[in-house]
Amino acid sequence: MLDRITIIEGDITRQPVDAIVNAANSSLLGGGGVDGAIHRAAGPELLAESSMLGGCPTGEAKITRGYRLPARWVIHTVGPIWQGGECGEDALLASCYRNSLALAAAHGIHTIAFPAISTGIYGFPLERATQIALAEVKRFLDQDASIEKVVFVCYGRYAYPVYIKAAEG
Repeated sequence: MLDRITIIEGDITRQPVDAIVNAANSSLLGGGGVDGAIHRAAGPELLAESSMLGGCPTGEAKITRGYRLPARWVIHTVGPIWQGGECGEDALLASCYRNSLALAAAHGIHTIAFPAISTGIYGFPLERATQIALAEVKRFLDQDASIEKVVFVCYGRYAYPVYIKAAEG
């Protein structure tokens, strides 16, 4: 199982995978953080296609082409905004990972890269989000062999050791 999961520090827009996951906002029209970086790297065609999707509710996922990215696909998912942990945030974050992986499998995607969804401006505690991310990915990989590799791409030096520690624990 862990041979199908990789944790790296890097830039998700440069990953040579079939699909990258965008930690998007509900409009799917770009924003800050990883969302803005993906839109900038993919080019204006991504915004044009995204604008036809009608947005995306929190916890769900939608797919577009990757355009100028190395990845052929972008899976957009909307993570929850942290409100203290009593508003269903854990379940919504888990749903982001489940729905992104299900969409990837449905489109014949074999390799996928995830950012740390909701841990930036949305304020989800990194350690808690990492546990949820790893648990959901492991659960999915246990039940579905179509996804050959999942890469967790940590931006910045702080997230990487948190992911490594969680994966080893």
